[in-house]
Amino acid sequence: MSQETRALREQTPEALQQELEQAHQALFNLRFQSSTRQLADNSQIAKTRKRIARIKTLLAQGQAASGK
Repeated sequence: MSQETRALREQTPEALQQELEQAHQALFNLRFQSSTRQLADNSQIAKTRKRIARIKTLLAQGQAASGK
């Protein structure tokens, strides 16, 4: 498990939701930069998408655990 995932697991659901919103905003900005040929490192888009997936997974796991 990466350090980033460990750090995300320690956060509250509200903090994760805020992280998710920030990641979505970052992805939007990266896509905009890519379309205007200003993005130097295209791998940042994939990394941000994976971060969003990690956050959504942790939120879903938290909801499943609290629902039981």
